[in-house]
Amino acid sequence: MKQGDLLRRLIDVLEEMDVTYMLVGAFASSAYGEPRTTRDIDVVVKLESGDIAVLCRAFPPSDYYLSSEAAQDAVRHGGQFNVIHGASGHKIDFMIARTDDWGRHQIARRQRVAVLPGLLSYSASAEDVMLGKMIYYQESRHSRHLNDIDAIMTVSGDQIDRAYVTHWAEQLGVADLWRDILSQTGG
Repeated sequence: MKQGDLLRRLIDVLEEMDVTYMLVGAFASSAYGEPRTTRDIDVVVKLESGDIAVLCRAFPPSDYYLSSEAAQDAVRHGGQFNVIHGASGHKIDFMIARTDDWGRHQIARRQRVAVLPGLLSYSASAEDVMLGKMIYYQESRHSRHLNDIDAIMTVSGDQIDRAYVTHWAEQLGVADLWRDILSQTGG
């Protein structure tokens, strides 16, 4: 199975289940910036405990690894779990939606965008993708996060709500990084 096929399956499953979701990570940043390869599919979901059995049936153990215990724990306590396609090793990281103010804003601002040719999906907004990338950069210092932000600013910069990013950058503790990004991009 190709990664794009797994992404299509994921979106089909979540929409059939009527689950609130949004792509984040590389697929989301590629929708607003420049495409890049990634090792996994990152998706934020609002799941209930009863959704896990349906999800397990949609990703059966004959083809996928999915720990229902890990999924239930993530739903109960927040956090994440994953699904791995056994034959290809492609992975989906399911992150339970944050329940704080920013988490609620992210979900409310999600947008339907083309993530692959002929495939529409809900994605975090460009601003929220950038904020997430700033948080990940602050934690990991991995330059790919800054490269993704730079690509979004280059491709979608005139459409970015800078006041929204500035507000949440302050709240999320990445304001200095956001100011650096703005100074480097002439923003």
